[in-house]
Amino acid sequence: MELSERKQIILAAVVEQFIETGEPVGSKGLQAKLGISVSSATIRNEMSELAEMGYLEQPHTSAGRVPSQKGYRYYVDHLMNRREPDDYQRRQMEADISAGGADPQRLIEKAGEVLAQLTNCAAMSTMPKGEGIFIRRVEVVPVGGKTCMTLLLTSAGIIRSRVCRLDFELTASMLENFYNVVSSALIGRPVSEVGAVMLQTLAASLGSEALPLLPLIAAVAELARDADETDVMLEGQSNLLNHREYDGKVYELLEFLNKPQPLSHLISSSKNDLDVLIGKESLFRQLEDSSIILARYNIGLREGGAIGLIGPTRIDYARIIPSVEYLTGLLGKLLKKALEE
Repeated sequence: MELSERKQIILAAVVEQFIETGEPVGSKGLQAKLGISVSSATIRNEMSELAEMGYLEQPHTSAGRVPSQKGYRYYVDHLMNRREPDDYQRRQMEADISAGGADPQRLIEKAGEVLAQLTNCAAMSTMPKGEGIFIRRVEVVPVGGKTCMTLLLTSAGIIRSRVCRLDFELTASMLENFYNVVSSALIGRPVSEVGAVMLQTLAASLGSEALPLLPLIAAVAELARDADETDVMLEGQSNLLNHREYDGKVYELLEFLNKPQPLSHLISSSKNDLDVLIGKESLFRQLEDSSIILARYNIGLREGGAIGLIGPTRIDYARIIPSVEYLTGLLGKLLKKALEE
């Protein structure tokens, strides 16, 4: 059922006043803020009808109204007046993120820090992954005796490393043979394609040295698998302690955020450029009192990763959503520049 223009004005006013104050909104207090000439009784009747329709809730019998999940959803989809970041805020965001230098992971971490500080929420981000991410380099660094460090670098700037222990001392000729085979079989290939068949081909190409070099082959496979996983980086979790909406539930929420699998699933299931999940829309019980804003960044024409935030449903959507979108585009631009250097 479509809301009348007056109901839309009243619903938007209730949502915005509740976001600002955190207190239930009454008809008399709302009357002074509305740009329409109606009585307090009329506003009260309209709010009562909005409550019957599920857009508002009344926490206590004598209290005013607060937005429901349905009310927030309608507001975000139809009523919200976006407030874009101004020039100063944009320059500040770029300066703060650029402090990460040319290291892609540091740039993404900095973007999470900026978002957490900007919103007073918990920020989450992921490194780029997908079909467009390929293996750029593999290095084996002897560190003494029969031990070496294996490193893998992807086109997205992801670096993975692992200590590898061998049953022999690595000779220069064996290392050269390994590099030659890796160069032809793996370099330039998507990390997602590094599977059993490719590793068998790699081992066969090493000939008689395949068996002694097997630990190095296994290490490269594990590094490629790690690089292809959605690792979620969190910033600003302590910000959630500042929100009274989480009283009595904040520690359960923080414990939930420390589990990588649910957040990884949440991000992987988000396919749009921007997703706003409110309350139970996330399908996780621990997030029923939270809103999640997730945006995807691209690196040039290639798919990148995601960045977003978790906060109470009473967040300032009109200010935060445009800021997340701007930050996402800025991060993609800075990552593209870093990877081209």
